[in-house]
Formats: sequence, structure tokens, C-alpha cells
Amino acid sequence: MAAKKTTAAKKAPAAKKAPAAKKSAAGGKRKPNAAFMKEMTPSAALAEIVGSKPLPRTQVVSKIWDYIKKNNLQDAKNKRQINADDKLKPIFGGKKSVTMFEMTALVNKNLS
Repeated sequence: MAAKKTTAAKKAPAAKKAPAAKKSAAGGKRKPNAAFMKEMTPSAALAEIVGSKPLPRTQVVSKIWDYIKKNNLQDAKNKRQINADDKLKPIFGGKKSVTMFEMTALVNKNLS
């Protein structure tokens, strides 16, 4: 009898995994969060880099990264550090350098 209980216990977890696999396969493409897709107006300092028309947050961050790469502002030794130039300093709160994770939070403060 003990052998039958072990066999039943082994089958139960396998049964739980099957619906999860179907769910992820049937899901297809992820739906973007509506909060990220809402168009936001950039501040005057941010508008110098990304333009003055309202954009979703995802596009704002993407344009800032384009600006950073174009002007070679990513730190050579630590790629997570962004070095500010004259246009980025007001956005970064006057800091000379911020991490890429801090950057997104500081950029969000410049959106309304």
C-alpha cells in the first residue's frame, strides 16, 4: 500500500505543472502596462533632449538612452554609471554621475 501512495504523490505535482505550461503557451505576446504607455509631457530640461511633445515613459527613456550613446556619456569602466553633461545635469538633480537605475527614477520626476 505504501508504494501506491508514493506513486500517487509523484503524479500530483506533474498534474499541476501541465496547466501552467498551457497558460504560458496560449498567452502569446505580453500586453504592455497601461501606465507606461500613457503619454506624459516632459519638463523644459527634459524637452531639450526628447522633444516637447507628449510621449509614453518607455519612449522617453529610449530617447534618453539614444542621447547617452550618441554623446558617449556611459562610463567606460562601469557601464551602469551615466556621466551627466550640461543638458542632463538638471534632469539628474545636479549630480555629475548616476546609475542607470537612478536615472529612470529621476527622469520620471521630470514628467507630468
